[in-house]
Amino acid sequence: MNQKRRMIVLAEGRFSPLRSKTANGAIVYLREQVLAIIDSTKAGQTAQQVLGYGGHIPVVKSLKEGLKFKPNALLIGIAPSGGRLPDAWREMIKTAIRNKLDILNGLHTILSDDPEFAALAKEHHCTITDWRKIPLISEVVSQGNWRTRRAKAILTVGTDCNIGKMTTMLEVHKEFLNRGLKSDFIGTGQTGMMISRKGISVDAIIGDYIAGSIEKEIDESEKEKFDYIFVEGQGSLTHQGYSGVTLGLIHGTMPDAMLICHQPTRLKDDYAIPLPDINRLIRLHEEVVNIFRPTKIVGIGINSIGLTDQQSDAEAKKLEDATGLPAVDAFRFGGKKLADALLKYFRVPIDE
Repeated sequence: MNQKRRMIVLAEGRFSPLRSKTANGAIVYLREQVLAIIDSTKAGQTAQQVLGYGGHIPVVKSLKEGLKFKPNALLIGIAPSGGRLPDAWREMIKTAIRNKLDILNGLHTILSDDPEFAALAKEHHCTITDWRKIPLISEVVSQGNWRTRRAKAILTVGTDCNIGKMTTMLEVHKEFLNRGLKSDFIGTGQTGMMISRKGISVDAIIGDYIAGSIEKEIDESEKEKFDYIFVEGQGSLTHQGYSGVTLGLIHGTMPDAMLICHQPTRLKDDYAIPLPDINRLIRLHEEVVNIFRPTKIVGIGINSIGLTDQQSDAEAKKLEDATGLPAVDAFRFGGKKLADALLKYFRVPIDE
């Protein structure tokens, strides 16, 4: 993203730790670009008060109030189920364009294909970025290029959806970079793409092309001479609604190693079905890949939202005892433990 971008973020009625992933990702990883959050239900609070992080970024009640910060872009900061543009937001987006704001959009509704939005953007010299608009060059079938891949590909998977796969991966990738390793991060959803400035939104891809589209991204990363390629996970193999994109990502990545993400306090999924035992899920993910090639889940990324640091540590210890794998909330405590686990698995010397 343009480092001079000054964003206000639309999260009306949904700004919260779990319902505004795109807004939250921007606050954490592009904080210097975020001026304010629009959510009339939490106006007057700060990001810190709502999320527990984000400092003094204010929450305002309207676009008009947000314009006082002199933004040059409006980020749509939520991704509701189904990913469609709420009708009530049309006028707000048109007003933003009339005020010469670029529109940054991760919804399934492709705003640049909307004649009214497109005409307004042209008139006011604005751009509309649609992260879920898929280029034709990404509509490809997998070729099985993992068989000749030199770089190590790492994928996050999860015991459920919306459980911290992107955040865990970004923190471990950051740790690799801090160690001077040639590490890349490939976004596979709108938030990851916004942060990394590369990738493909796999949940907008035709089913036949999911594996091929991410394989293509990995191939391009390897051509750039990266040694470690971190692929953002999506969905969950055991989630009835979004398992398809997860399986496509697994087959497209054919990971050399995986990290599994888990929220200890979450007992059921969206369908009120109890989450399976984590050891069973570890075996399931490994077997899906082991049909083709050997791989392992080598660590657990914890989502300990709502817990204290001490409680998070206690839950990590329980998971380590149950699985024999290192576990940590990388967002709270950093990616060192999981980075060490990956490098040990790859038999790379670790600098203490």
